[in-house]
Amino acid sequence: MNSNIFNKKPQSQVYLFDWGDTLMVDFPDYSGKMYQWPKIQVLANAEIMLATLAKTATIFVATGAADSTEQEIKLAFERANLNQYISGYFCKENLGVDKKSLAFFPRIIEKLNVPASQIVMVGDYYQNDIQPAIIAGITAIWLTSKDNISTANEFKTITDLSELIS
Repeated sequence: MNSNIFNKKPQSQVYLFDWGDTLMVDFPDYSGKMYQWPKIQVLANAEIMLATLAKTATIFVATGAADSTEQEIKLAFERANLNQYISGYFCKENLGVDKKSLAFFPRIIEKLNVPASQIVMVGDYYQNDIQPAIIAGITAIWLTSKDNISTANEFKTITDLSELIS
């Protein structure tokens, strides 16, 4: 990722999105690299949300998909026609650490060279997306079912991606 990623939208908010079950469905019956799966599916309202957010924010994917390279992740997003909204992809390959490591989000902050307070992480998995983002000083938004709504003050809970733009 080059250092000119913010030239388009200076001083903009940065959004990090988890990949599987946050932007695209992670089908349990499929294995291997998502860009090669027989079918892929974008989560409801993901494209309209990304299109809207991309007008004022810079968007990245921060994924724990350890078996896919940055290029292979990008191919899946191209196949889903979502790549046009994404400024870059963070994964084990280009960060050198797994998402389960507490070094994952600090490494992203370092690469982005923006304060953690300007970054928002959106993900569906509390242990890998929300909790470590909060520890790193990033604002976290948990995409979860209505059964798991939290009233915790340290993060926001949503049940649909459209809530990010409403």
